[in-house]
Amino acid sequence: MPRVLGIDIPGRKRLEYALRYIYGIGPSVAKQVVVKAELDPAKKADDLSDEEIQRLVAVLQNDCRIEGDLRREVSQNIRRLISIGSYRGIRHRRGLPVRGQRTKTNARTRKGPKRTVGVVRGKEARSAVKAGK
Repeated sequence: MPRVLGIDIPGRKRLEYALRYIYGIGPSVAKQVVVKAELDPAKKADDLSDEEIQRLVAVLQNDCRIEGDLRREVSQNIRRLISIGSYRGIRHRRGLPVRGQRTKTNARTRKGPKRTVGVVRGKEARSAVKAGK
């Protein structure tokens, strides 16, 4: 498993697919990085020489925002939306979907597991309801 910028990338995969394990690198950025570093995209990540890894690291550091920097930037953007009180910021604060999805049904990923809303009865009330039937 080669280590690039402190991240282990899978060695048995082709380089353009292995780079996607780095936060902030998707399919198109991975292809661009491989071309800029002048590497063979079909080469396995384990087969990279030290010099090729250095070229790859140089391209990633100069051209891409990845991992900690990108995570920090995204969280700052969300904090800014919350602080100015925009609609999107309010949705973030309440833990609801931000991009206009429906919430009557679905949205369980953002809202969490269902919580039943209703009357909590004592033992006497339950027995009275059963006797009334």
